[in-house]
Amino acid sequence: MTVTRLSRSPGAVFRRLVARQCVAMPGAYNALTARQIAAAGFKAVYVSGAGLANATAGVPDIGLLSLEDAARLAAYVAAAVRVPVIADADTGFDDVAKTVRAFEAAGLAGLHVEDQVFPKRCGHLAGKEVVSEREMVRKIRAAVRARRDPEFVIIARTDARAVEGFDAAVERAKAYLAAGADAIFTEALETADEFAAFAKAAGAPRVKLMANMTEFGRGPLLSVDELAAMGYRMVIFPQTALRAGMKAQAACLSELARRGSQRAVLERMQTRAELYALLEYDPAKEWRPVASAPTQKAGRKKKTGRPTNPVT
Repeated sequence: MTVTRLSRSPGAVFRRLVARQCVAMPGAYNALTARQIAAAGFKAVYVSGAGLANATAGVPDIGLLSLEDAARLAAYVAAAVRVPVIADADTGFDDVAKTVRAFEAAGLAGLHVEDQVFPKRCGHLAGKEVVSEREMVRKIRAAVRARRDPEFVIIARTDARAVEGFDAAVERAKAYLAAGADAIFTEALETADEFAAFAKAAGAPRVKLMANMTEFGRGPLLSVDELAAMGYRMVIFPQTALRAGMKAQAACLSELARRGSQRAVLERMQTRAELYALLEYDPAKEWRPVASAPTQKAGRKKKTGRPTNPVT
């Protein structure tokens, strides 16, 4: 992953972060959750496709949201925070070039696109299928050509580990990097040893890798420090906030249904003052939205489709 030093686009900000450290990214399923993630001190936010589908439409993660749905919801997230946002673009919504342009226009720093057959499944479920390596290579090339800002980050996800095996996932990763992907996300590795072996085989940390620490999946829950030591530079926690929030909400609603009053759970609630602070809202003053992150206009480069200067 490389960076043009004078650019101030969201993608450039994210590239600088990844060049310096392993970046932890909890998943946001709406803009308010994104504000909580940023307020907790995280340097970047991840938008989970599953989170958007589950929390917004109340449907499973099987590709039911449209590109327009996903881009609009991701745009709300990007507009609510001052940190870069990376989003899940599933299989590319039929037209990966259109998807890249829509997500870039939404203010995102980048996206990942996967090699599953559409309609897709959660990456940790059985029954997945993957497209051919050649088809995915074509998709990555189209994504790279489509971006207007060469700093916009294109991450290629492969689901081949559970379908074709570990070695096939490594070979696909190398092919996707050769096609122009900035980073690789391999889904559903099953052991700590596999995470380490994949990082070594792929060429980390020179090659930028994303690890998925989703709960109740196929793999172990490794810490950011453990993954950083293996060479990973991005770690996502796509459903952590949603799962914790839903569990707390269920307990609150159960108490309300049983007692007919919420008094017993007030201490577990976010107060009005805490909500307003999170929203940066003072009722006595005019509310202003979060200042937009610097865009590519601040240091716009000639469109090349690829970033230029190597990260140091």
